[in-house]
Amino acid sequence: MSALSPALIEALYDRFGDRFSTSQPLREQHGRGESHHIAAIPDAIVFAENTEDVAETVRLCAAEGVPVVAFGAGTSLEGHLSAVRGGVSIDLSRMSQIVRISAEDLDCTVEAGVTREQLNAHLRDMGLFFPIDPGANASIGGMASTRASGTNAVRYGTMRENVLSLTVVLPSGQIIRTGGRARKSSAGYDLTRLFVGSEGTLGIITEVTLRLYGIPETTSAALCSFENVEQAVAAAIAVVQLGIPVARMELMDRGLIEAVNAYSNLSLKIEDTLAFEFHGSPASVQEQVEMVAGIVGDNGGKDFEWANTPEERNRLWKARHNAFYAVVSQRANAKGWSSDVCVPVSQLSACILDTRELLRSCSVPAAILGHVGDGNYHVVFAVDPTSQAELDEVAAINKKMVEYAISVDGTSTGEHGVGTGKIKYLRQEHGDAVDLMAVIKNAIDPKGIMNPGKILPNDVSPAV
Repeated sequence: MSALSPALIEALYDRFGDRFSTSQPLREQHGRGESHHIAAIPDAIVFAENTEDVAETVRLCAAEGVPVVAFGAGTSLEGHLSAVRGGVSIDLSRMSQIVRISAEDLDCTVEAGVTREQLNAHLRDMGLFFPIDPGANASIGGMASTRASGTNAVRYGTMRENVLSLTVVLPSGQIIRTGGRARKSSAGYDLTRLFVGSEGTLGIITEVTLRLYGIPETTSAALCSFENVEQAVAAAIAVVQLGIPVARMELMDRGLIEAVNAYSNLSLKIEDTLAFEFHGSPASVQEQVEMVAGIVGDNGGKDFEWANTPEERNRLWKARHNAFYAVVSQRANAKGWSSDVCVPVSQLSACILDTRELLRSCSVPAAILGHVGDGNYHVVFAVDPTSQAELDEVAAINKKMVEYAISVDGTSTGEHGVGTGKIKYLRQEHGDAVDLMAVIKNAIDPKGIMNPGKILPNDVSPAV
C-alpha cells in the first residue's frame, strides 16, 4: 500500500481543509462496496464539491504517482471501490447538483453524485423520468462508470444507450467533455462509450448528460407464477421473440420469493415467478397485457396478480430491488455475494437450468433472479465471510456459471462490472482484445494511478 508523503498531505489539507481526512473509520467506509469482497482502505479521503476539486486532487496525486479511486454511493458489488494500492479516495457524493434539464430535448446534465432517486424525484413534476434502475439508489456517475442497467433495460436500454456525453477528469488532471447533446454524431472517436463502463480506470466522470423519457400515460404491473423455472424462462423468451415492448420482465425463483416474503412482509405465492410491468397508452397497455397473458398461459403460467395502484407497484418493485438484502438476511452476520452473467436470449433457459443444478448441492442460502428480457440473470449467495470453505464453494459455482455463459457467446458480467471480482475471466471472454485494452489504458494513464487493480489482469496492467 502506498503511503502519502508529508508534502502531499500538506498540499491536500491546504487545498481542502476539513474536506480532506485520514480518519480510520472514513477510510474503512470508502474501501468497500456492499458485497463480500475484502476491504482495501485508501490512505485518505477528499470530499469533492465540483469538477475543479476533482481535477486538482488528481493533479496533486499524479505528481507523486499516488493512486486515486472515485467513490459515489458505495453500492458496487465487484470490488470497484477497494484501494488495492492505497492512495486517495475522491468522494463525489457532494457533487449533487442537477445542472440543467431540457424538457423540449428530453435530456439533462447532472453532477456525478446525483442519485437516480434524487433525479427522478426532481423530474416527476415535469412529467419526465430517467428509466435506468439498477435497484440500489446508485449515483449517476457510478452507474455510468459501471455501464449499469437494471429492471427497465428490456425496453429502455442500459447506461450505454442513455448517456449522451460526459465531463471527465483525465489522469493528468486535464478536464475534457466527450461529446455534445446531439442525438447522433460522426465526428471523431466515440469517447463517451470509451469512458462509460471503464470503472474509473481511465478517468473520473464528474458530469453526465442523459436521455430522458416522458412518464407513461398508463402503467400496469403483474406477477405470474409457474410450477417450475423452465416454464417461466420459456414464457420470457417467447415474449422477447415476439417483440412485445414490456417495460420490465423479471424472474424470481421460489427461493427468492420465500426470502422476499420474509424480508418485505409480503405473502406472494412461493413459486417460480415472472414480474411484468407495461408502459404506454391505455390501448397499448391492454394489448400488451392480452398478448403476454396468452403466452404465459401457453407456458403453464397461472393467473396474473395485478399491482395497478402506484402504492402496490412501488411495493412490488421495492421488494424486488431488496432481493439482495432479503437473501443475505436469511442468516446472521452474512455478506452478500452477487454474481451476474448475460447470454443470448436463446441460451438463457439452458444457462439458468445449469445454474439451478449447481445450486442444488450448495450449502449456503442462494437465489436466482434476473432481467430475463435481455438475457441477464443473477445469483445471490449469503456467505459467512470468515468461512474459507464457503467462499471456495461459492467461488467454484460462480466460476462454472461464468464459464458456461462465455462458452455460449455470453459475458461474465451483464451489469455489475469487472472490478476485482471478474478480472480472471476477462481474457477468457475477450482473448487478445485485452491487450488492446491495455494499450488504451497505458496511453491514457501511463502512471497507472486511476483505480489500479481493476478490470485488467495483472499481466497487462501498468506498473505503478
